[in-house]
Amino acid sequence: MYKTYWGMEFNPFSKATSEKDHYASDDFKQSLSRLNHLKKIKGLGLFTGLSGVGKTYSLRCFKDSLNPGIFKVIYMPMSTLTVQEFYRSLSYELDIQPSFKKIDMFNDIQKRIITLSRDKKITPVIIIDEAQYLETKVINDLKIIFNFEMDSINYAVLILSGQPLLNNLLSKSVHESLKQRIVIKYNYSGLTKSETEAYISSRLKLCGVTNNMFNTNTIEAIYGYCNGFPRVLNNIVEKCLMIGFQKKVKEIDTDIVMTALNETELV
Repeated sequence: MYKTYWGMEFNPFSKATSEKDHYASDDFKQSLSRLNHLKKIKGLGLFTGLSGVGKTYSLRCFKDSLNPGIFKVIYMPMSTLTVQEFYRSLSYELDIQPSFKKIDMFNDIQKRIITLSRDKKITPVIIIDEAQYLETKVINDLKIIFNFEMDSINYAVLILSGQPLLNNLLSKSVHESLKQRIVIKYNYSGLTKSETEAYISSRLKLCGVTNNMFNTNTIEAIYGYCNGFPRVLNNIVEKCLMIGFQKKVKEIDTDIVMTALNETELV
């Protein structure tokens, strides 16, 4: 009902919003630029940022931009795996029937990646999300799995995405050799205040709303709470619109924002 009240054709603040309708924030442009460079040079990329800052969304947009005829994208969101589970999961994603022994799975995975890249001209793009939860043993094996021909060539793209804790994890001396293999690195900083205002305005226009019901004061209040996190921003704006509909107002004021924040906070 609130969408009809505000003249919205759909909810543009939903996470189901199409990737083609993305808002090109500086974070988005910077990360996509690096991801597109990474797909050309191959190797290991590290992308970090706090939860809700837009990492997975930009990775999804990057994935959708890739030609499936020349890239095979493997997205692994479950990073709390044992070494054996990780090998089996990666084998399945590469269309390999997992062997019983780890060494056999290792050989099969390497052969499959080389066959795809060298023989079929298809680059595997392996994305491990929430990588800060990876076990040390799994991280140790990553540098071995992606070591081809005595570390002289990159046959695949490996993307580690996670929270800033991942930077600290890879900074440990035990992971120095993997850290040295990182060819692209980016840390998300979140939306600025001006981007927050532009983001809300662009989302409203996307769903057919021409008048912006959020004034400068409300934008400032929302930004102060969201601190640049698009996921939090979407939740708060949607809550504001619902409360505004219930109150039958024509403009969202700071009182409505504070009510939305109180309703959003965990108790």
